[in-house]
This record gives sequence, structure tokens and C-alpha cells, in this order.
Amino acid sequence: MKVGIIGLGRMGMNMARRLIGKGWPVAVYNRTGAKTDQAAAEGADPAYSLAELAEKLDPPRVAWLMLPAGAVVEKHVEGLKEVFSPGDIVIDGGNSFFKDAGRRAVYLGEKGIAFLDVGVSGGIWGLSEGYCLMAGGPEDVYRRLLPLFQSLSPEGGCLYCGRSGAGHFVKMVHNGIEYAMMQAYGEGFQLIESSSYVDSVDYAEVARLWNRGSVVRSWLLELAEKVFAGDPGLENIRGYVEDSGEGRWCVQQAVEAGVPAPVITQSLMSRFRSRQTDSFSDRLIAALRREFGGHGVMPAQDK
Repeated sequence: MKVGIIGLGRMGMNMARRLIGKGWPVAVYNRTGAKTDQAAAEGADPAYSLAELAEKLDPPRVAWLMLPAGAVVEKHVEGLKEVFSPGDIVIDGGNSFFKDAGRRAVYLGEKGIAFLDVGVSGGIWGLSEGYCLMAGGPEDVYRRLLPLFQSLSPEGGCLYCGRSGAGHFVKMVHNGIEYAMMQAYGEGFQLIESSSYVDSVDYAEVARLWNRGSVVRSWLLELAEKVFAGDPGLENIRGYVEDSGEGRWCVQQAVEAGVPAPVITQSLMSRFRSRQTDSFSDRLIAALRREFGGHGVMPAQDK
């Protein structure tokens, strides 16, 4: 089965590379042709329109979207409905709002096209480490594509979460927790930075230490160790922290469901605040986002 990857950004390009490395035939399409050309040079079959992509895929076709949430995904879903046939499958692997999944499933289902919403975590490290996949939609479709999901993920790294929307919902909650974890690490190192012990504490060594049996050990701390080893005082980065939208949706869901989520909510508010100040805590959070997801940062000289 040849898989079509639509969107060759930080995640989509590496997902195509991982599949090619696992022996999957992959066709690719990107809105700008340069990325398509790059993927072709690395073994992908290039397409320069959705119609051409459809021609390069054998029925039942499978197209995996890795695109920014919102209008861009909407446009490509509409385009795929025009060129795909009954029995084909569309997967949205971007950070889309979970409530959009059910609507898109119905929309594509009018033509007999199946839709899966698959939350993808792993950032720029997914190429080597594998991606954590959270899937929603028809379970029989998920089971048919299980070999594909297993090739993209580490052992045990994919899960069927339920009906349409469940995959993106679970990924949204995952990102809310991620916000809160990074906020806690940022505040913790800020406390050290503001203490009388700042001159004797090596932050990279602290991060390394905490990953050796500590109850707060995590991959984020491994990345923090890497960050501090390269820039101990975080002097080359501005503490301006963006948000991708998932944290906002998570807080919105907490409000709608009447579920108290003060830590996640406060971590989101702190990101808004970061755009007005430049604290050590915010610089660490911005640096961690760069390390795991390849997200852009503002250099210190642009303050």
C-alpha cells in the first residue's frame, strides 16, 4: 500500500522519511513545490496537486494530512473529497480541534470516504524515536491501517481511542498536560535562578540528576539538560512562548465540562504573559518547545 503524505513541514517531512526508511512506498504533496522536490530526492513519489496525488495512490487510497489546524485542513479535505473515491481513507494527523473531526467524517462519508483523526506526538524526534499516535474514527479502518501506525510509532505507541474526535481529544488533553509540565519545570529553575545558590548550581547537571530515579524525571528534563549544556544562562533566547491552540481548547473544554483545571489554565495564561515580559522561566519553556518540536524562538537580541 502506498501512503500519501500531505504537508511536509517539521512533522510531515519526517513522517514521510520514517515510512520510507521502513520500506513503505510514499507519495507526497506540499503546497510549495520545493519541499515536494526535497522529499522526492529522498525517495518519495512527488505530486504537485491533489489530483496527481490521487492518481499515484492505488485504491483504496490513504492520504495523511499534516497541516495547520483550521482553514488549511478544511480546504484540503474538500479537495480530497473531489479526487478520492468510495472506500478511500483520509487521516488528519495535525493538531485540529476535536469537534471538527465528526463534521469532517460526515462530510467525507457522503461519498463513502472514511476519516480518521489521529493525534500525533513526538515532535522532530519522531523520525528516530517514533511517534505516539492517538486515533479516533471507525475502529475497523484503524485496524486495517494498524501496520502503518506501527511503522510510525515505537512498540506500544499507537492506540485506538474511540469514535470520531476521540484521537484529537486525547491529543488535546496531552498537550494541556504538556503545557503544565513545562510551566512547572520553568518555575522550578526560575526559583534556583533567583536564589543565593545560583552561582554554585549547574542546571544541566540538575536536569541530568533529576532523570536518575527522581519522581519528576521525564523526556522534557532530558531536553532541558541539552538546552542548559548549550546555553547555561539561556542568554541567547527570548522568553516569548507561543501556543498552538490546543492549550486554549483544553481550557475551553474544562470550562464547558465544569472540570477544574487550574494548573493547565494558569500555564496557558503564563504563555500569554510571556509575550510581555522576558523571564528565565519563559526562556526555558521557549527553549524546550524548540528542542522537542522545532518551534521557532525569538533570539535575545530582538528584545
